[in-house]
Amino acid sequence: MSEAAKKEGTYEDLYALPENMTGEIIDGELIATPRPSQKHIYTTSRLDKEIGPPYEIGRGGPGGWIILVEPEIGFGKNILVPDLAGWKRERFSVDESHNWIAIAPDWACEVLSPSTARNDRMKKMRIYARHEVAFAWLIEPTLKMLEAYRLEGGRWLLLDIYAENDKVRIEPFQDIEIDLGGLWLE
Repeated sequence: MSEAAKKEGTYEDLYALPENMTGEIIDGELIATPRPSQKHIYTTSRLDKEIGPPYEIGRGGPGGWIILVEPEIGFGKNILVPDLAGWKRERFSVDESHNWIAIAPDWACEVLSPSTARNDRMKKMRIYARHEVAFAWLIEPTLKMLEAYRLEGGRWLLLDIYAENDKVRIEPFQDIEIDLGGLWLE
């Protein structure tokens, strides 16, 4: 089928996907990927447990955020599902008439898998920048690495690359120390 004849993916197409798939609409294309691996899920869960208590409820940190695991977020015609996303509480809308969230997050985190890394790095990071997501993290659990980015002037600035057992304070969650060694399933 030619590019011109391809049907543009719609939100309704996501409902037709099998339950063991994650669906996104990226640049008009329906993208379906298998559910994440154990290492991927472990890293996502552990990071949520590190950030959530201090930033959502203020236990050991400033509070004031909403942190969600695998939320559907509408970025124009795109529907993306980052592994984690965070909104400053005052920017988050709790009254949406649909499942997806219409407000771009302040932070997005993608845990990279072989089946998602290319889209996460190339396509989704561009969409995040276009919609002014202020911070993005890319985590590679197999390599035990975390890349942190801040949006400046519409472009991603690499803040740093952290690895293995580093103990780090990373924007926008620099008020707490994260022990990266706890993010890796071994």
